Amino acid sequence: MSARNSKANKAAARERLREERERQAKKDRARRQLVVAGSAVAVLAVAGGIGYAVVQANKPSQWETAAEATTVTAPKNTSGTNGTTVVVGEASAKKTLELYEDSRCPVCATFEQSVGSTIEKDVEAGKYKIRYVGATFIDDAVPGEGSKNALSALGAALDVSPEAFLKYKAALYSTEFHPEENDDKFGEDSYLLEVAESVPALKGNAAFKKNVEEGTFDAWAMKMSKAFDDSGVKGTPTLKMDGKPVTVEGTDNPPMTPEQFTTAITAALKG
Repeated sequence: MSARNSKANKAAARERLREERERQAKKDRARRQLVVAGSAVAVLAVAGGIGYAVVQANKPSQWETAAEATTVTAPKNTSGTNGTTVVVGEASAKKTLELYEDSRCPVCATFEQSVGSTIEKDVEAGKYKIRYVGATFIDDAVPGEGSKNALSALGAALDVSPEAFLKYKAALYSTEFHPEENDDKFGEDSYLLEVAESVPALKGNAAFKKNVEEGTFDAWAMKMSKAFDDSGVKGTPTLKMDGKPVTVEGTDNPPMTPEQFTTAITAALKG
């Protein structure tokens, strides 16, 4: 091989090597640009996701929205501001027993299981009317949303009739259906509807079912809950007549047996 050819070959080889390096450099630059672009997109996506999560976290809950509602759909058979006055019984009854309860309250359940039927008979006999005030404070303490959801469902029962309301309330507190305090079963519409199947007036009642599932009376329930908060009552169950507590004589405790209740209510009716 001549020296000229050798030099030419070497020059050509160097040129090919240079061109190859340039092509590789272009590929490397393009790859880096893609990585940077992809990272930027990923950062934006993460930032967007965080932003969405923050917005969702700050978004009012269903119950917060209901509590702030300015337009309230109240059940039938109610009166007063936002329908928060719920009185059941004969209009001719001169006395009114105020009954303050939280649907998740285990002591309320014990009270209703023991004394509820006595109260129902007294109301039917016209001895007194009941003014019901529903609370939801257990949802904040435990926490959950069963107290609020059950109160809304009680509104749906009251919309059917006062009798359906009383029967449904009794069913919710019954040994068969009342859950443990830390079990938020009342937060499930399906469970509230299952309980309602035990009440003849509510069994298969399409309007009742629709109102429960759509939360028709959610805002009403929150207004009722505020009425309880504004009442000054600190616990449930609490009973009052003529503004005075109905308790076991010599104590601050509510009557928890039929005998205790009859004694206490007889004294209250005379007072």
